Formats: sequence, C-alpha cells, structure tokens
Amino acid sequence: MHIEVEVTVAKVPEFDAVIDVRSPAEFAEDHIPGARNLPVLDDVERARVGTLYKQVSAFEARKVGAVIAARNIAVHIEHELLDFPKGWRPLVYCWRGGKRSESMAHVLREVGWPAARLAGGYRAYRRAVIDDLDRLPLTLQWQVICGRTGSGKSRLLQALEQAGAQVLDLEALARHRGSVLGNLPDAAQPTQKCFESLVRARLAAFVPTRPVFVEAESRKIGRLAVPETLMEAVRGGTCLRLEADVAARVALLEDEYAHLVGDVDALCAKLALLTSLHGREQIASWESLARSGRIAELVADLLERHYDPAYLRSTGRNFVRLQDAAQVPLTGIREEDFACLARRLVAAA
Repeated sequence: MHIEVEVTVAKVPEFDAVIDVRSPAEFAEDHIPGARNLPVLDDVERARVGTLYKQVSAFEARKVGAVIAARNIAVHIEHELLDFPKGWRPLVYCWRGGKRSESMAHVLREVGWPAARLAGGYRAYRRAVIDDLDRLPLTLQWQVICGRTGSGKSRLLQALEQAGAQVLDLEALARHRGSVLGNLPDAAQPTQKCFESLVRARLAAFVPTRPVFVEAESRKIGRLAVPETLMEAVRGGTCLRLEADVAARVALLEDEYAHLVGDVDALCAKLALLTSLHGREQIASWESLARSGRIAELVADLLERHYDPAYLRSTGRNFVRLQDAAQVPLTGIREEDFACLARRLVAAA
C-alpha cells in the first residue's frame, strides 16, 4: 500500500487524527480544530534550542533538539498512542512542515502507522483559513434571525440545530453573548485566529444547497471581529424577525444572565461601562435597582433606554433586507416552544 508522506490542507479531513507537535503556546494561539497537542518541544525547550541556533550554531541546536525531541516523542507514544491499531492514520503538523513534524511522522511510520505530514505546516493551514473565509460565505444561503435583545435568538439557533438545520452560532464559537454584559462566567474567549479557525470549520461543513441560519450580529462579538466577507454575506441574507413581548424578554435575560444577577458588584461594574453613553446619573439609577434586587425593573429599563434604541439603529442600517423580513412570533419561552418554532422554520426553509 502506498503511503502519502506529505499532504495538502484539503486532505486533512481524510485522517483519523490530527497531531499538532508545536509548543503549547503555539497551540493555544490557534490550531486545526480537533487536533491534539503532542509537543516535540515544549515552550521552554523550543526557546532553548532557538537560542542555541542563534548564539552558537545550527549543528549544536540540532544535536540538543534531537535529544529532546526523541525523548518527548517516546513519551507521547508510550502514554498517548500505544492503543491505536495498525491501520490508524494520523496527520502530523508543526509551524511550517519542518523538522518537528518530520521527526514525529517518521517515528510513527517506523512503528507501522501510515502517518503523513502536512505540507507547509500551520502556515499553510492558516493561509487556507484566510482564503476560505473570503470564499465560503459567498457560496451559502443565509437565513438571518433578527430580533431585539432578549427575544431568544440564540435559543432559537440552538433549537434549529437540534431540529436538523444548518446553523452558524457565532456567539457560541466566540464564547460571548455579544453585549457589554456578554462575557460568559466560565469560559474565556478564544484568540482571533482560533475563532476564525472555528468559523472556517463550520462553513466548510455546510451544504450550499441548504440554508444556513445565523443570528444578526455586530462586527465585534466581545473582543473578536467577525470576518469581513462573512459579515457582508450575512448582512445581504434573507431576514426573519423574531418578535417577543417585554415580559418574555425580561424573563429570558434574567435566566441567561443569572451569574450577574447573583453577583451585584460584577453587574454594577458592567453597567459602569455604559457611563459614556448614558451619563453618571442614569448609571447610578440602574445600580440602585440592581443593589435593591429589582432586577426585572432594571432589565426592562435597560431594554427601553439602551438595547432597543441600539438595535433599531444598528440592525435597520446594516441588514438591508430587514424591512422585508417575515415576522416570527415567539409564543412562549419554554424549551418546547423554541423546538416547535424551529421545526416550523425548518419545514418552511
């Protein structure tokens, strides 16, 4: 059987596993989604070898690097890979398809696994991500869920995915709810490059002949920027306007932001970020509501004075087909209400 020892980015999905042999710091910045990190050199070791290369010689650096790499590869095989059968096909990559991935792939092939190396390494993968983010959004049919803050757009996206629809949930990928209060309590946002990798992986999995549901987003989700071509493609999509009354929206927001409701100091710190928009007197009024436990009043007032005006300005200006949007009334906020609505939208798509 012929074993390909070097493959392009397009062939990544054909492998049983993807092994990133770069250092943990490189891996943390970005990596191919689903890859496992088995470093040939860790961060300290990589710095040591790099210093030898610059200050002594390439020969001395390669000697030390070979010793460290051989030891680390042996540990990875012993503790991480021994249970895989002979036919298991791993793909290995490093920064630019150089010595680190070559070393690991060579040893794996000597064991008997048909391992391949990614040509050009992470740099080639990153170029593919940038190219695909410019290309793929233009090939898809976008169904854009619009609606005021608290109308249940994210929950509807989740229900649509469970109902079998194609869904791009940018806030889930960005680990942020998209507003000044939107940081998730138990998850930091990914890096910009990692976010783009996650988005590209989702786009590549979609079937162009079926619609993709997405929420109407701003250009920034927390500290992350939505890729430009994707943003423009979504803004030109067909809009659906999710309608919910104020009571339902308040109830949904109280539930989604329960972590802030239970931490009044954190909530007030977030409200203080709006001072430049609303002035100190208004912020003091909102903080008073928060500290006196009048959360429903606070949420309703925030919707009226901050979120709804911002929604009308931004969405009306940026989503050119919003005026033609079909209205989608939310009849309840239970899980089964969103599931029922999602099934209707999938059937009508």
